[in-house]
Amino acid sequence: MGFALLSTNLPIAHATLAVKVFIVRKDPALTAEQVIEYCKEELTAYKKPKYIEFRDVLPKSNVGKILRRELRDEKKAA
Repeated sequence: MGFALLSTNLPIAHATLAVKVFIVRKDPALTAEQVIEYCKEELTAYKKPKYIEFRDVLPKSNVGKILRRELRDEKKAA
């Protein structure tokens, strides 16, 4: 599969977390259904994403690390 992936846990209720993946597609034909199928085959149940979001770019620091905090803060601000 052609994609860059970031996974993070998002609070959805009191003491509950859900996995959300942020995907930068290398192949524009990649769909959420394909990602879900891949995750079903390769991941255990608690690691499977509940939410999938496609993005053009992921926020990165000056040294190239992905800024997970910014992605979590976007959810809180929304």
